[in-house]
Amino acid sequence: MPITKFLRLGTPVIKGLTRGEASIPRLPYTQFSHSRPLQHLKHHFFSSIATDDAQEGVGEDKEKISVTFVDKDGEEKQIKVPIGMSMLEAAHENDIDLEGACEASLACSTCHVIVMDMKYYNKLEDPTDEENDMLDLAFGLTETSRLGCQVIAAPELDGIRLAIPAATRNFAVDGYKPKPH
Repeated sequence: MPITKFLRLGTPVIKGLTRGEASIPRLPYTQFSHSRPLQHLKHHFFSSIATDDAQEGVGEDKEKISVTFVDKDGEEKQIKVPIGMSMLEAAHENDIDLEGACEASLACSTCHVIVMDMKYYNKLEDPTDEENDMLDLAFGLTETSRLGCQVIAAPELDGIRLAIPAATRNFAVDGYKPKPH
């Protein structure tokens, strides 16, 4: 690749030197964009620029919602979950026993949770066909069952209560619990 680029630049440089020009001519970047079609986007893929609110520490409470997990014994654990995080990730980060054997790839039903209030269940996006297929395999399925990996924290879900069923059906390896990363 560097040789090709040199050859493309070499012709105008040689022509300029033969005319007695001491500097290298500036060529428009678009002349070479066909060889690297995404080059013009290189600074737009990933941005580490934080918003003013985040830099000043303002709005930290607004970026998290309150979620209560109720385990199989009825014990409740209330946690704060950042907007955009799945309930499976939140459970793993807070040492809540929610399995997630397929690591959120929609290939199992081990992160099955039950939304305890229909009001919150109705605020969730409808489950996809893939999620419904996996829910069909879930232990203790109810009308308000969802997969924890598909329930994403949003401001309208602040205060949601999720019950964790007493058992899971892990067809891959019975009894295996992956460690969260």
